[in-house]
This record gives sequence, C-alpha cells and structure tokens, in this order.
Amino acid sequence: MLSRRSLPSLVARSRLRPAVLVGVLTAVFALLLTSPQTAGAAPAAIPSGPPSGTLTTDSLEPGEAYMGVGTQIHEGVEADDGVSTLDTSGTQGIDISHWQGSINWSSVRSAGIQFAWMKATEGTTYTDPRFDTNYPAAHAAGVIRGAYHFARPDVSSGATQANFFASNGGAWSADNLTLPGVLDIEANPYGSSCYGLSTSSMRSWIQDFYNTYKARTGRDVVIYTSPSWWNSCTGSWSGMASQSPLWVAHWTTGSPTLPGGFGVYTVWQYTSTGSVSGVSGNVDRNKFNGSRDRLLALANNTA
Repeated sequence: MLSRRSLPSLVARSRLRPAVLVGVLTAVFALLLTSPQTAGAAPAAIPSGPPSGTLTTDSLEPGEAYMGVGTQIHEGVEADDGVSTLDTSGTQGIDISHWQGSINWSSVRSAGIQFAWMKATEGTTYTDPRFDTNYPAAHAAGVIRGAYHFARPDVSSGATQANFFASNGGAWSADNLTLPGVLDIEANPYGSSCYGLSTSSMRSWIQDFYNTYKARTGRDVVIYTSPSWWNSCTGSWSGMASQSPLWVAHWTTGSPTLPGGFGVYTVWQYTSTGSVSGVSGNVDRNKFNGSRDRLLALANNTA
C-alpha cells in the first residue's frame, strides 16, 4: 500500500511527461485519502430503524430479520393494512431488535408497557448486538422481558438452533420478570417462504426445537407465527397447540385470525407500526390475552 513517504521517490524515478505525472500524483493522493484505516477504526453504526419501502427477499442480509418481516415480504401485507384505530387497552407489550436502536426502558414502562420480547439470536451464528443492553435494562425498569429466536429451518436442525438460542440469551430464570423464550417461525425473508421444507419436515423441525428447548430450560417455548404461513407450511398442524403458547401475528382490530390447529392465543401482535415513548420510530405492539397476574404466571411457570 502506498504511503505519503513513498511519494518523493515515486516522483524522482518518474520519467513521465509533466501532464501524465500530474495525473499519477492526483490518483495517488486520492487513494491515500480514501484508503480505509486499519487501526483505531470505529465500529459500524447499528441501524436505528428497519428498511423502509417495499421489501423483497433481497432487502436484508442474514441476521437482519425481525418479527413480521417475512409476512411483509411474502404476504404482501402493508403494515396494519390501513387500520388507524388500534386497541391499546389491557396488558400491553412490545417486541424489539437492534433495529430500534437505543431504548429508554424507564420511559417504555411509564408509557404502560408491561412486557417485551427482544431478539437474541437467528439461525446458528447470529446474536443481536443490542440484546445484552436491552435485556438487563428492561428488567431494571420493571418490564417483564423475554428473548426470541428467529428460526432458519434451512440452515440446521431445530435442536442445533434451540441449543444456540438457550446458550445466547434464551435461557429462563425464575425471577418474576422473565418470560419463556419464543420461536419466531414465519415466512423466510431471504428466500422461499417455507425454507424448502415439506409440511412434515417443518413439523419435525419445530418439534425438534421445542423438545431441545424444553430439555434445556424446563419451559415450553412460545410459538410466534402468522396464520397464513402456519397453514401453508405446516399444513394447519394442531400438534403444538397442547405444547406451546401461541403468539399470533395479525395486524388488525377486533380480534385476530388464529392459525389452523390452535383454539386460543396467548399474545397477539396487532400492529407493526406502533409507537411507544422511549422507542424511536415504529415498534411492534402486542396484547397479552389476560391480566398482569396471568402474565406473571406465565413468567413464573405457575400458569
């Protein structure tokens, strides 16, 4: 790599005509000014909000997925589908990832938010860069918190990803403020909706994840999904209804449509464009199907 010290010798040795020499020197100086620094470089900035506009399977790099993005990409659903009046009564919560940037959790709690799940992991290698900050900060502010794993059934077994999740934020503790982990299983934001798996293979993958997470933590993993994806990619499988609490993604008012095989929901994600004091920009809003006492029972494994 050229340095400023090499310029005099370059000029002295050059037998180029003046006009050519000027061009060479101009190019050299441009290279020196634009070359990346290898020492003391600042870390890459963490984005403060997810990509805007119409999303496709080319919009995100692996690791950048978040709750609901697969639904937006594959189902062609605009956030909230034009809904302007949302039900913010009852036991309210949010879900977040690194896309929300820095969060003031005291303000979040003061705004009436009682629970929050946050992205911890994706696939077999990615850990969310904000998790280690958000997880203890939410707890300190009195927000009942939990972690979620964005599933990638196309890259490994369910057991492998459940172990990765449990070892990197998805574990559970009986401290009155920690919810069981969540398996975010939705349309593939990077490719084909069902990750190339048949309905029977997808069922086996989910059961494998559930069994491993249960063995590691003693808790039933919560299933986050959309009705359309679940019906299409698992064949409206009823096998998880007796094992996992359901967190349904359906951006609407009134009440949500449930995936086939489930008769009741535990949590409902009713908008992806909500707002909460303490969080910059849009944030997913959720409603727990019950009182705070029932939410605490879920957290404490006494439900």
